Amino acid sequence: MRKLLAIATVAGVAIAGPVLAQSAQAPWGRTIPTGPGDRVYTADQFSNTVSVVDPTAGKLLGVIRLGDTQPTTFSPLYKGQVLVHGLGASPDGKTLAVISIGSNAVSFIDTETNTVKHTTYIGRSPHEAFFTPDGKALWVTVRGEDYVSVLDPVTYQETARLKTPAGPGMTIFSPDGKYGYVCSSFNPELTVFDVATHAVAGKVAQPSPFCPNIAATADGKQVWYTLKDIGKTVVIDARPPFATLKVLDTGPITNHVNFAATPKGQFAYVTVGGLGEIQVYRTDTFEKTATIPVGRLPHGTWPSSDGRTLFVGLENDDELAVIDTRTNTVVQKIPVGQAPQAITFVAGAVGADVKGADQAHLQPLGAAANTTKLSLTADGKAVSTITLFDQGVIQILQGGVAGLKPKQAYQLVLTSQPDGGGEVEPLANFTTNPAGGAVVSASGPIRQIVQDRAPAFRRYLAIREGAPDAPGPIVQAQQR
Repeated sequence: MRKLLAIATVAGVAIAGPVLAQSAQAPWGRTIPTGPGDRVYTADQFSNTVSVVDPTAGKLLGVIRLGDTQPTTFSPLYKGQVLVHGLGASPDGKTLAVISIGSNAVSFIDTETNTVKHTTYIGRSPHEAFFTPDGKALWVTVRGEDYVSVLDPVTYQETARLKTPAGPGMTIFSPDGKYGYVCSSFNPELTVFDVATHAVAGKVAQPSPFCPNIAATADGKQVWYTLKDIGKTVVIDARPPFATLKVLDTGPITNHVNFAATPKGQFAYVTVGGLGEIQVYRTDTFEKTATIPVGRLPHGTWPSSDGRTLFVGLENDDELAVIDTRTNTVVQKIPVGQAPQAITFVAGAVGADVKGADQAHLQPLGAAANTTKLSLTADGKAVSTITLFDQGVIQILQGGVAGLKPKQAYQLVLTSQPDGGGEVEPLANFTTNPAGGAVVSASGPIRQIVQDRAPAFRRYLAIREGAPDAPGPIVQAQQR
């Protein structure tokens, strides 16, 4: 009854009576108040878990453990998942499709019991999965190859492959289910499919190759997609000929975009990892109306059903930030698993008759709650974030690097002196994107080296210019 008789406010207009499935969050949002059966899920890449959050209580209920942490995954892997990354929920809210990049898996999870119903293994490095609005198919972008894998959510079998340019990044559907929009992570071309026939309905030039995320407005008029490599967000017409309407400069490591309808209108929320913020834009004028500092390396974002709350995964904070869209302020942060990537809000994930059974198969965070957070500075100002995710004896290091020269070679290094001087030991080589940012990774007993050792043995993280055969000066050093 809550779903059928809710009274909601969308764009300042009161709506009473039956609520249509596509009235708020595309492709099947419900404009209803948040209730005790709703859940927020985060895909936690380094703990290989799915965090389950009760948004009404504002707390983590526990995690669904899909695999082990490193270094177990360095051995032959016959069971369990690696690099849990993507999420998509069925229209009825009862099934969660979870994508694990490292093990090429789609795990179908029952939201009421938090158990895996089935695991389907598909092509190399899938990225995201979304159900069609009628719930009859699941489209999975196989980013390590050149197609979208279409799965039957009843039999869990692949029924079709839709050819795309190499590296499809993500699919989102128009609210009416007519079109599927597939952006690319390797080629500067977005492909639009007719969902019913699987025919190509259009192609759109992307300003750059690397699109990680795409979203459709609930009114069916616009599609927004992000370009992580050049720090831009693009708006296209959701209808043929799918013309580009606006290109926005959003900043280094632009990650995900999503929407919320408020009494002041419909707004787009863009996570900008390199700046640690959410940028808010009107969808009618494309005016930036707010900038919300949220934390270290914001990644996925998703609104509540009524648009009053926005949830943001903080990849280098292991937290879920909760934003009040009426004031555009962070009102709470909730601990979750390591390096949350995609997130989703699911209305009615748990029925009223479940009576606590929905928590029976959840586990505590355990060692995944242990992280070490560092910053790298330049000219006395913190520029880049470094997080060490505890994996037992070792840690995974992930850096959200910003403030560097575009398209230049750099190294993440250990130095023997706090100012970056002395002996230098390289950890990782990387090249910045056109926005001067990068996400850099390494692994090892790094926390013990940079924090716990006596002064004579301690080392400090830093970034230096140049390649291994032509090293340059230190440009960012660890903040003490």
